[in-house]
Amino acid sequence: MVAGNEDVGVSMDGYVATVEMRRPPNNFLDIELISNLASVLEALDEEPDCRAVVLAAAGKHFCAGANLGKRIEEEAAGKAVQRPRHLYHEARRLVATRKPIIAAVHGSAIGAGLGLALVADFRVTCNEARLACNFAALGYHPGFGMTVTLPRLVGHQRAKWLAYTGKRIPGDEAVAMGLADRLTEQDRVRQVAQEMAAELAQIAPLSLQATRESLNKDLVHEFREATEREAFEQALLRATNDFKEGVKASSERRPAQFTGS
Repeated sequence: MVAGNEDVGVSMDGYVATVEMRRPPNNFLDIELISNLASVLEALDEEPDCRAVVLAAAGKHFCAGANLGKRIEEEAAGKAVQRPRHLYHEARRLVATRKPIIAAVHGSAIGAGLGLALVADFRVTCNEARLACNFAALGYHPGFGMTVTLPRLVGHQRAKWLAYTGKRIPGDEAVAMGLADRLTEQDRVRQVAQEMAAELAQIAPLSLQATRESLNKDLVHEFREATEREAFEQALLRATNDFKEGVKASSERRPAQFTGS
């Protein structure tokens, strides 16, 4: 049996593992959470009794992304700050895992939180959920590999619109455009994800993994290249006034006043 940790819980039901992020209510991402999550998924790859994985979250939101406001405060105070390139190094481990993953997106998946959901093979969601690639709206650059994973799912043109505007997409629209795969009631999101995983678990595991690897051809390499560029662009934009204004405006729930500086 694969053991979880303080941030990540693991439970088994038949051949299905449910992996739960446990940082409610927002499940903000940082290096420790992604590293712990990757370690659990890698361990499940070596567990013969696991054939499919459900990625879920405790609390109100699936994942509200990284806490950028906290990062700005730490930088202003002269504290050491986690850099995106370090987090993305851990995120690449997620993409390299071998067993199918279904994300149970019962609440908001914003920014890097949406990026995490897009690492999964499938997503179950509800109308109450909001999915957004909101980086540019904050004066920042998209991250967590979304410059690759988002257009793979919704097409290049739609991905540009979502990335440029940061529009928050409700569950029904997400399913209609291919950003999510199954719509259900909010209190059934995890259950439906587990039912989908159980269906996958009935398929011959070696053929399932081989098929997944073929369909995900080049994704690991493309994800690595994407996150390297994303980290570079984010480092440049993090030093701008627009980034600070975007994050401040978001926390104050007001329109940002960008100056192009």
